[in-house]
Parts: sequence; structure tokens; C-alpha cells
Amino acid sequence: MIDHTEQHDTQTIIIKPNHSATWSTNLWVLIAISIPSLGAAIGFTAMGAWPILPLAGMELAALAGALYYVNWKLQYRQIITFNNEQIRIDKGFYSPRRAWALPREESRLAVIPEDHAWDGPSMAVHSQEHHVIVGEFLNREESLALLALLRTKLQTGTYSRPDSRRL
Repeated sequence: MIDHTEQHDTQTIIIKPNHSATWSTNLWVLIAISIPSLGAAIGFTAMGAWPILPLAGMELAALAGALYYVNWKLQYRQIITFNNEQIRIDKGFYSPRRAWALPREESRLAVIPEDHAWDGPSMAVHSQEHHVIVGEFLNREESLALLALLRTKLQTGTYSRPDSRRL
């Protein structure tokens, strides 16, 4: 998902993965699955098959952990901020973990065409000191939209596949 805002001389692009459910929705799904699972486990425990109850609890705990992990991974953000002097790229979960400041005049867009018709192009913003890959988790349509948006802000420095030959 791509959000684009412009205020005065500053343009901000927020790139984030698509997700279909919020954490509260995931909790409701977990509750809906827990009720019949724990009900059956308690019924079997009442009949004397007590090992089913801890196994049902471990199963629900594993499901809750998996849902939390996926939700956490989907909180990843890339924020690209353009102003007259520099390009700032922040990446992280909930808050920036890595940040780059690239001079606007020296920065270019590197585009690697897609290998397959269903893939989107790979993109990176680079300067003399840094090479920052952006939008690597986007689908094809969103990658093309981001590419079109970045081309309005940056010059394309390279548009080719990386050379696989080594000396």
C-alpha cells in the first residue's frame, strides 16, 4: 500500500505491506477458534482423557503466536521524504530502525526489470555513499505505481539487470 502526501516543499511517500486483518480482528478469530476447541478439550477431560486439554492449550498458544508474528511483520513501514536538499528514507516496525539521508542532487533511481510477468520491478534509491532498496514487498501493480511516483521525484540512474559476471 502506498500513501503519498505533499505539504509545502516536502513530499512524503509511505510504503507498507498489505494486510487483510487488524490485530483486534485476529483476536476475535482466535476467540472464535478457542471456544469450540477448548469446549471439546474440556469435554474429553471430563471423560478422563486429560492429555487433550494441555495439547489444545498449546495449539491455541501456537496459533496466537503465529497471528501475533504475522501482524508484527505487517507493521513494517518505509517512509521516503523528499525536500529541496535531501531525501530521507526510514525503515522499521512501529518506529524507524534504519534511516538514510541522501543528498537530493546526487541521488538517482535504480530500476531492475522484473524476471517474470507477475513480478514488479525492483527499485533502489542510490547516491555515492548509499544504495537503499525500496518497496521490495509490494505486488506488481503497487511496484509500478511506486516506480511512476519515484520517477516524478528522481532521475533514473540505471535501468538494467545487475551484471552477474565477476572478474
